[in-house]
Amino acid sequence: MSILNHPDISQAYFFPQSDVYSEATKVVLESATLRCAHYCPHPDLPTLIHFHGNGESVAAYERSSFASFLSRELCGVNVLMMEYRGYGKSSGKPELVSMLSDGEGVLRKLNLSPAQTIAYGRSIGSLYAIELANRCPDLAGLVIDSGIADIRERFLDNPRLQQASAGLDFAEIESEIVKHFDHQAKLARYVNPLLVLHTENDGLIQPHHAERIYQWSGSKCKQLRMYYTGNHNTIFRENYRDMLYALRELSLDIFPDAPWLPFQGQCTAPASAAYVRVERSNSL
Repeated sequence: MSILNHPDISQAYFFPQSDVYSEATKVVLESATLRCAHYCPHPDLPTLIHFHGNGESVAAYERSSFASFLSRELCGVNVLMMEYRGYGKSSGKPELVSMLSDGEGVLRKLNLSPAQTIAYGRSIGSLYAIELANRCPDLAGLVIDSGIADIRERFLDNPRLQQASAGLDFAEIESEIVKHFDHQAKLARYVNPLLVLHTENDGLIQPHHAERIYQWSGSKCKQLRMYYTGNHNTIFRENYRDMLYALRELSLDIFPDAPWLPFQGQCTAPASAAYVRVERSNSL
């Protein structure tokens, strides 16, 4: 077992929510049963798989009808909301390394092709979206929202984790981080489209994480959108129109021949330069 799965580290790192989504799709994996939300009204269209943040849950998103809202804004895309081990009524315990295979496992169980899937990782969900791209290099697209470039900083800077790992072998922790969470190497191997979303006012995951993710990526078509408003917890609330616009453009560009529905959403134009700084390598 990886030392990164040690109970002291898991208890300090994760904040599992007990909210239950009543219409959850039960996905039975080899070592856990996950209760996800699979909104699939248009089977012929691509799927967006969403990995939520640490103190969040599928149920919290679905209380606001997030999947159907996202589908409408993205011209009918299907939405799969991933739930983590130990969150909601999912079995098992949240563990950094044990959860790395879950995204690929859920896609396989639901017969979803990575080549028809865009992964969206928010905050801690970025770890598992990046891992999915690493395991499935034909993944159609990758979106990182307030993501973590290097989890070493979460150990070095987080007092809870410093205390939790105080009695453990830090050299072994370092070795396991390099083995399982080398995002620079993983992102360098991923060449499909990438969209990075972050805010300059993120006090939890500093903006340089987004800069590194963008720079490390081997994507031939990538974009960084750095917002001047919102913080780690309010980035979507403050910038949702531009974020959804960028996500819709990404989806349409990746799948130009998909039978998209007519756009019926609200987010019709990108934010001005007064609200967002944009960097591109080729055009999405």
